[in-house]
Amino acid sequence: MNEISAAEMRAAMIDSQLRTNDVIDPAVVAAMGAEPREAHVPAALASVAYMDRAIDLGGGRWLSPPLVTGRLLVAAAVRPGARVLLIGAATGYTAALLARLGAAVVALEERSDLIAAARQAGPDGAVTWVEGSFAEGAPQAAPFDRILIEGAIEQLPQAIVDQLVEGGRLVAARRDGAVSRLVQGVKAGGTVALRPFADMDVPPLPGFAAPPGFRF
Repeated sequence: MNEISAAEMRAAMIDSQLRTNDVIDPAVVAAMGAEPREAHVPAALASVAYMDRAIDLGGGRWLSPPLVTGRLLVAAAVRPGARVLLIGAATGYTAALLARLGAAVVALEERSDLIAAARQAGPDGAVTWVEGSFAEGAPQAAPFDRILIEGAIEQLPQAIVDQLVEGGRLVAARRDGAVSRLVQGVKAGGTVALRPFADMDVPPLPGFAAPPGFRF
C-alpha cells in the first residue's frame, strides 16, 4: 500500500461503511479519515485493513471492524479534555482515534507485544499505556468520564463500573450466545444499565466470560 491508495481506502470506508450506517458525527468521521488503520494491523493484512470485517491479530485477539469502532465512538460522545479508559486497546487504533478527538486516553492492554505494535504504529502523547488485567481496569488512573470496551463481553465487573464517574458513559458490545449487540449506559446511583442500540458481529474480549448459568 502507498499513501495514495491508503487515503482512497479511508475515503471509501467513510462513504460506504460509516456514513451509510449512522456514523456521521463530524469529529469521528474526521478522525477515522485521518488515522492510518493499516499501521495498526499485521503488515501482511495491510491491504484489507479497511474492509468491513474484523482483523485477526493472533492469539485470539481481533481488531474490530471499522463500523463497530465508529458506532462505539459516536455513542461514547467523547469531548475534548475527557478522561477515557479504553479496555482491550490491542494495537492502538481506537486509542489513536480517541486522542484525535481530544481525549486524555488510558489504554489498557494485557499483551506486551500488542502494546509494542501500538507504539510502533504511532506514539501519541495523549495516550497512556497500561499493561494489566482487562477485568480489573485501571483503578490507579480513575476516575474516567468515558469507558470503552474494545470487544464483546458477557458480564460487566463492578470494578469497571466503580472507575466511571457518576453521569459518565460506558460503551461496549455484549454477547448473548452467538449474538453480539453494541450497548451503552450512563452511570447513575453507582450502577450502569447497558442498553443495546445495534446488532453487530464483534469478536469476544478475554476476561469477561460469564459464569455458567449467568444471565446479563
